[in-house]
Amino acid sequence: MQIKEEIRDDVAVLYLKGNLMGGTDSTELHEKVKSLIADKVKKVVIDLSKVKWMNSSGLGALMGCMTSLKSADGELKISGATEKIRNLFMITKLITIFDTYETAERAVASFKS
Repeated sequence: MQIKEEIRDDVAVLYLKGNLMGGTDSTELHEKVKSLIADKVKKVVIDLSKVKWMNSSGLGALMGCMTSLKSADGELKISGATEKIRNLFMITKLITIFDTYETAERAVASFKS
């Protein structure tokens, strides 16, 4: 899995590409979020538009990222979830926990409202 970071004003957008299946991928994502928090970036969007599939470990990584951000008075938003991933969020009831948006642009804009 690849992670591309982009900073827009005070919001970090992390573009993920590949599969989010746990192991080093999950650790890398969580470490990236923790490093953003250490740099005082507390608004994060994780864009999943190029993630083909994610398993329970991948979901756990997203939950870990959200927990770390909430502990630091930050906020996580998810953008670009494919239909497969949206269905996974619905089945696991995580759709009620994650703040999801169609695009990264909309997710970034939602921080300003």
